Parts: sequence; structure tokens; C-alpha cells
Amino acid sequence: MELIALPALADNYIWMLRQGSQALVVDPGDAAAVCRALDERSLELAGILVTHHHADHVAGLPGLRPRLKGPVWGPAGEAIAGVDHPVHEGDCIAALGCDWQVLDVPGHTAGHIAYFCDALPLSAASAATPFDDEAAGNATAPAPLLFCGDTLFSAGCGRVFDGTVEALQASVQRLGGLPPATLVCCTHEYTLANLRFAQAVEPDNPEIARHAVRCEALRAAGRPTLPSRMALEHRINPFLRCDQPAVALAARPHGAADADPCAVFAALRRWKNTYR
Repeated sequence: MELIALPALADNYIWMLRQGSQALVVDPGDAAAVCRALDERSLELAGILVTHHHADHVAGLPGLRPRLKGPVWGPAGEAIAGVDHPVHEGDCIAALGCDWQVLDVPGHTAGHIAYFCDALPLSAASAATPFDDEAAGNATAPAPLLFCGDTLFSAGCGRVFDGTVEALQASVQRLGGLPPATLVCCTHEYTLANLRFAQAVEPDNPEIARHAVRCEALRAAGRPTLPSRMALEHRINPFLRCDQPAVALAARPHGAADADPCAVFAALRRWKNTYR
């Protein structure tokens, strides 16, 4: 099985899984990008996964309907035209011969969900990332894989729209509890901006500085900084490091009353909202 990041819109990725002549896509905000990829690879669109209702994740659904040969799964807690199989926490989806756990991860939106497979049989190339090292795990298949929409980004997390910051913090922590080798498939190329913020939070964290250099080189070469791995995110993502003294100290001037991780997370999210 092959994992492909399809660039779309300004900074989105539409994730595609290819198995033989079939494809599964995630959060298709742009039908044209998906159709091009299907045509170039002579693939049949076997199904679509949707994480939440924002237009840059669902606007392509009507245009893909004529190509679709299977279901559109999406959050039961959100009204999304084109979703014909609403799902929620505890549901298990069978797609491309694999089982996907549905996780409720509200916060960015009230009904946001994620999809997790604990053993996806990816090709060696697809299971690897540019960041694999001894701490992140070996790039071997089968690999745990997470489609997390806009809940968790590399070195960051989503803004709060119609959810709550408390729900977002719980969701980010929950995703952070997935296996360290998990491939983290976010839907935006926000990594460099997020790393600049992470360096403001932890200027003495050498992992952040090292990763920023790697990501600058990738983007200069026109390559994605994704997927990441969960082990890496625990070393560079301030929203997963709210229990660290340096992060708590940095959050104090931005409204964290104490070192409680929930208060630190909320202060970081407010700070990030206005950070430039």
C-alpha cells in the first residue's frame, strides 16, 4: 500500500492511500487535485474519509461524486452534505482491506474526528519519513497511521472554532498517547510557522532547532514536511510538552496562572493565535 500527499489549495494536503487499482482519500477540499491523481495513476476512488466540516476539507465532495465507487465516512456530530456513512467514537471502518478506528477529537470543531489504523501494510518507502531515527522508530511496515485533520499539526495544533480549548487539549493529549511510531498525517503545511512558534516557547530546545533546519531544506526542495511521527512530535511540539517546566515558564506571561498542563495549553493556544 502506498501513502501519497496531494498538495491542494494554498497549503492543504489531501491524503491518498493506494492499494492496487483502488484509492482512498482523506479530506478532499479540492476535487481537481484528486481527479488528476486518479487519472495519472489509473485508479478507482473506493472511498473518502472526512474529519470535519470546514470547506477546505469537504468542498471537493460534490465534484468527486461521479468518480466515487464507495462510501463517504464523516463525523456523525456535524452536518456535512455528501457524507453518507456518519461515524463516531467506537466505530470501526473497513476500507482498502484495513480496519480504521474512529476517534472523537473535538476542539478545532465540536464534532471533529480522526482515523487510526494500528497496522497499515505500507510499502517501505511510504512507511518512511524524512525524520526517522532511533528515537522515532524504524521505517518498517506495517505502520500505525493517523489521519488527524486539523486537531494536531506537526509542532502545533488547530485553532478553536466551534469547539472549546478544554476539548482541544484533551484531544491533543489523547492523540499524543498513540504509539511513538505512528505516522501523523496532518492536513496543512504549517510546520515551519509552527516551529518558529515552538522556538519562541523553547529557545533552548535543540530538537526544535535541528528539525527546523531539516524542514527548511525539504520545503526549499519542494517536498512536504509530512508525515511526522508521534515520537518526534513529543520532542518538538509545545502543545504536547505542556508538562515541561520550560514550556510552563514560557506560558506564564501569556496567561497561565500556574504550571497545570491545561492552563499552560490554553495560554499557548491564545499566544499562538496572535503570534507572528
